[in-house]
Amino acid sequence: MLKALLPAILLVGAMPATAQQAHVTREDRSFPIIMDTDDKPDGPPIIAGCELKPGADCPGIDLRNADLAGVNLSGANLRGAKLARADLSHATMKGVDLSGADLRGVNFEKTQLQGMKARGADLTGADLDYTRLAGADLSGANLTAISMEASWAPKAKFVGARIVAANLSEAKFYNADMAEAVMESNNIRFAIWEGVHMENCTGCPVDW
Repeated sequence: MLKALLPAILLVGAMPATAQQAHVTREDRSFPIIMDTDDKPDGPPIIAGCELKPGADCPGIDLRNADLAGVNLSGANLRGAKLARADLSHATMKGVDLSGADLRGVNFEKTQLQGMKARGADLTGADLDYTRLAGADLSGANLTAISMEASWAPKAKFVGARIVAANLSEAKFYNADMAEAVMESNNIRFAIWEGVHMENCTGCPVDW
C-alpha cells in the first residue's frame, strides 16, 4: 500500500514553486478588502453654521475647545468670539479681528497672526510661542500668564495691555508700542526691546 502511494507523495512534493504560489494567490483573493472611511472631508470646517475660511464673518461664534490646528482664517471677523482652550496652532490668521474675544488658554503656537486685531481680548494663559505678530494690535488686552517665547512682534501695539507673569523670553519687540501698559513679574530673558515706545508704562524694561 505504501509503495503505491509513494509516486503521488513524490509528485506533490515536486510541484513547481510557481504552481504552489498560484494556488496560494487564488486562495488569498477570498479575503475582503478593508477600506479606510475615516478620512476628513475636504474643504474648510463648518461649525455653528459658519464656514471657517479666509474672510469668514462670524462675530461671537462659540469655538471653545475646538481643534482648528492649521486652519486658514486670514481676514476673518471673529469679534467677541468664544475661543477658550481652542487649538489654533500652525494656523494662518493674518489680519483676523479678535477684538473683545475670549482667548483664554488658546494654543496659537507657530501661528501667523500678522496684523491681528485683539483689542480688549482676554488671552490669559494663551500660548503664543514662535508666533508672528508683526503689526498686531493687542491694546487693552489681558495678557496675564501668556507665553510668547521667541515670538516675532515688531511694530505690534500693546497700548494699555496688562502683561503679568508672562514668559517673554527671546521675544522680539522691535519698535512696538507699550505706552500705558502694565508689566509685572515677567520672564524677559534675551527679549529684544529696541525702539519700543514705553511712555507711562509701568514695569517696562527701560534699561534693558
